[in-house]
Amino acid sequence: MAEPLTIGTRGSPLALAQANLVAGLLATASGGTVADFPLTIIRTTGDATQDRALADIGGKGLFTKEIDAAQLGGSVDVAVHSAKDLPTSLPEGLVVAGYLPREDVRDAFIGHGGRGLMDLPKGAVVGTVSLRRQALLRRLRPDLEIIVFRGNVGTRLDKVARGEVDGTLLALAGLKRLGLADRATEFLDATRFPPAVGQAAIAIVTRLNDARTMGLVSRIIDRDTGTAVQAERGFLTALDGSCRMPIAAHAVVREGRVVLSGMVLSPDGRQAHDIAGEGAPEEAEALGLRLGSALRHRLGEAFLAALKA
Repeated sequence: MAEPLTIGTRGSPLALAQANLVAGLLATASGGTVADFPLTIIRTTGDATQDRALADIGGKGLFTKEIDAAQLGGSVDVAVHSAKDLPTSLPEGLVVAGYLPREDVRDAFIGHGGRGLMDLPKGAVVGTVSLRRQALLRRLRPDLEIIVFRGNVGTRLDKVARGEVDGTLLALAGLKRLGLADRATEFLDATRFPPAVGQAAIAIVTRLNDARTMGLVSRIIDRDTGTAVQAERGFLTALDGSCRMPIAAHAVVREGRVVLSGMVLSPDGRQAHDIAGEGAPEEAEALGLRLGSALRHRLGEAFLAALKA
């Protein structure tokens, strides 16, 4: 390497694990060492505010905007994000250069005392900050008490272990990357409990005019993951999705086609509207936009406006 490429990342254990994974892959691809890809830890608004739901402090972009600023300012060359944290559009001058191969998209339930989700007693307390997970929980178990529950993975696992709540939900991918998958009580089927847009994918963001960095990143990205996430993000864009909307989407590339399913729920889980379709991989984003627009038309603007209120 002629000169190091700096990687910007949040400071949580999961964010660091993901950034170190990218650094290792870039080192191998470049014939260099991980010392050529030093990490810069950046505290984001989402990290600094732990006592409120994300929707109450600005929604999408809370875990990215300070890192975006560092990239645009030139102090960071590459940014590593959980794809589900990315807003639907990036600031001018930045681009998603690609995604690493996707991990397991399922959510994991962690129950106090080893209990599964359906084994919890009536009135049990489950903590999660995600509106999608809250709505899906209420759909499956309307008898549960759902509370806002923030903190990094380790913090939330510890709270469950201490019995502060009866259970919580976390992305299985994150647990696997931290070597903590054995803490899960059960893995929830993705058709019954569909994932968030981009869940389990690691996004790599570069400056649009940085050909050197984009060329290097192109050696480690996974095309099928990029195609799938493009479809999901198109779906989210068409619905004007925000942290105030319980939205799920999951796409896969299968036999040369991209297959997408998406869902919008009411916060109480009583209404769940879904849609599915498929298309050519090169039209993945267009597929997502088309399905999202069709579902939006079916739901009506009044329904969507109520979700954002």
